[in-house]
Amino acid sequence: MSAAATREELEAAPSRPVIAVLALGSNLGASADTLGAAIAQLGAADGVDVVAESPRVVTAPVGGPADQPDYLNQIIEVHTTLAPLRLLALAHEVEQTHHRERIVRWGPRTLDIDIITFGSLRSEDKELTLPHPRAAERGFVLVPWSWMDPGAFVGGKSVFELAELAADAPSVRAYQPAAVGEAAAGEAPAGAGAAAAAGEPGAEQA
Repeated sequence: MSAAATREELEAAPSRPVIAVLALGSNLGASADTLGAAIAQLGAADGVDVVAESPRVVTAPVGGPADQPDYLNQIIEVHTTLAPLRLLALAHEVEQTHHRERIVRWGPRTLDIDIITFGSLRSEDKELTLPHPRAAERGFVLVPWSWMDPGAFVGGKSVFELAELAADAPSVRAYQPAAVGEAAAGEAPAGAGAAAAAGEPGAEQA
């Protein structure tokens, strides 16, 4: 196993584009629109090229306050020349444009963006742990990721095989856009639970 990256390495831009995998989730407001806008914002940023997008999935919250709406989740793959911590900062900037609040741990949120992997980089930094410490256990990450890239690996293990073992995998279902005038699965009315919008990756999401 390679040594964990130093803080200096996390702050340094790579010499050539690196493949990074990001997870997006939302369970407040117009979640489908939010995910689409967030991906467009990431792709429009200097040093980021979105090269693959998973199908969207609807998932039950994992952890966090009871009675949250279901989540809409998606995985993307980007090629980036940004430093790992700069990519993280960009993700947080995009979250803020969608009024992300961090009040309740693992609470509902308008938008959550997590870096799952950054090339083969391994980090134990408290600000950015790589690979994401819970990614290998979470069906809401693994299932759509395996659909996007069945040959992917995380932490040396097959994403496809991990997806089959994830405890929450049975709750992951393909997103079906609602008919006009109906509330889509994974989309809560704007403002619902906004006082609790928060936390860390995805109710325990990610």
